[in-house]
Amino acid sequence: MRKKTQLIHGGITGDEKTGAVSVPIYQVSTYEQDGVGKHRGYEYSRTGNPTRFALEELIKDLEGGHRGFAFGSGMAAITAVLMTFNQGDHVIFTDDVYGGTYRLVSKVINRFGLESTFVDTSDVKQIEAAVKDNTKAIYVETPTNPLLKVTDLEKVSQLAKAKNLTFIVDNTFSTPYWQNPIELGADIVLHSATKYLGGHSDVVAGLVVVNSEQLAEDVHFVLNSSGGVLGPHDSWLLMRGIKTLGVRMEEIESNTKAFVEFLEELPEVTNIYYPGLESHQGHDTHQKQASGNGGMISFDVGSGQKADQVLRNVHFFTLAESLGAVESLISVPAMMTHASIPADRRQELGITDGLVRVSIGLEDVEDLKEDFLQALRK
Repeated sequence: MRKKTQLIHGGITGDEKTGAVSVPIYQVSTYEQDGVGKHRGYEYSRTGNPTRFALEELIKDLEGGHRGFAFGSGMAAITAVLMTFNQGDHVIFTDDVYGGTYRLVSKVINRFGLESTFVDTSDVKQIEAAVKDNTKAIYVETPTNPLLKVTDLEKVSQLAKAKNLTFIVDNTFSTPYWQNPIELGADIVLHSATKYLGGHSDVVAGLVVVNSEQLAEDVHFVLNSSGGVLGPHDSWLLMRGIKTLGVRMEEIESNTKAFVEFLEELPEVTNIYYPGLESHQGHDTHQKQASGNGGMISFDVGSGQKADQVLRNVHFFTLAESLGAVESLISVPAMMTHASIPADRRQELGITDGLVRVSIGLEDVEDLKEDFLQALRK
């Protein structure tokens, strides 16, 4: 199946018993058994739920993996994956990782003895230099949040295999519509499904896809033991959102390209980060491993004061955390999504107070241009 068809016909579709074209919402906590230990595939909804399973089968098909898992949030998904490692293990992370991931790793997971090192994973030599005797995994975002740095997935996969490391990729920004890390050698793919996959700012969810039965057993053990599962109604909402992912991503791609061209003409705007630009570091690598550039743009307006002025005066950009929705969203990473990263570390990474991040939506792009311009020059 081609992607748009797979979004609609992948996984489990409809209901054989009734002919319903939508998977039912199994709002149930437990299931009648035919005898002691003799269930019909489901025994308790923390362990498995038919609606959630349909979603898990869909994301498994879309990412080309062995098995999928649905969690109550993207952070719950990341936590579960990291909990498959042991005390004393070491994981290498992208330095420009999402602020919530950095907070989780540096202030929560570290309490249980999981060691971490943050490096620029766009430079494979830095990853190799960070490998220690107790290193067990490499964790990357590509493109990253918020500077959209690009990591060469095939090269990192080759390094991971040579060192016998688990290769984990956060694919939230590109989605399986534009990029499939497992095809490029990843072992585990993560999504904050709250973003593009849901697409309508109405569900919080996280998804994991693994490429082997052993990893499936490891992740499901943590899921069942810790219980951070996605509920059936949210699973249904997410499946509904995924059906339109293709048409949304293509329209968002078109809008984003036009908005970037508009930004390039504004003297007040500098340092535009967007993998579709030929000047973007990692542009060639991204074009090689992804079929689209997504809807995320970051750029500098000069100062925190100027950024605040813009955010206070836009009308069609919604000032909010998150991304990937039908409505365009705007934020200042240093004060919002990445506020948990120390200020000196943000400056070192290039996350300045004047850095603005926008998630382009489905509005008429001419309205977005006019709105941003009046806010910038008010």
